[in-house]
Amino acid sequence: MSLLSILISIIVVGVVLWIINTFIPMDRQIKRIFNLVVVVALIIWLLKAFGLFTYLTNIHV
Repeated sequence: MSLLSILISIIVVGVVLWIINTFIPMDRQIKRIFNLVVVVALIIWLLKAFGLFTYLTNIHV
């Protein structure tokens, strides 16, 4: 996956999240939880895209 496609995906997710937060009326707590879930999902997707997710799952504490 190229860096440009990753950057475009991040921008699209950000714009969609902004549209949802701006135009869909929600309670503040629900909006905060929704934003957190989207950000965590995006971070996990980025870790998988860069190949770091499998490295992190192999760490034993």
